[in-house]
Amino acid sequence: MLIAFDSTQQALRAEMLLEYADIEIDICPTPKQITAGCALSIRFPEADLLVVQDVIEQEKVEIRGIYKQVEDRYEAVAM
Repeated sequence: MLIAFDSTQQALRAEMLLEYADIEIDICPTPKQITAGCALSIRFPEADLLVVQDVIEQEKVEIRGIYKQVEDRYEAVAM
């Protein structure tokens, strides 16, 4: 799973919050298939989706969206 952002500030904030929540994450470049205002995205295991969504909602992190990779494309996941 992948979170895309509109700002680097929000990406770095989400990184800190998710690490604090003990979610295994990786910072990566935003795939070109996803249009976003920030070049950084965060990858995380699909099993952690509900916890990630809770952190984003509770902490009011501004994101472009959460995406799931399906073959060679990315599909938005409903928040």
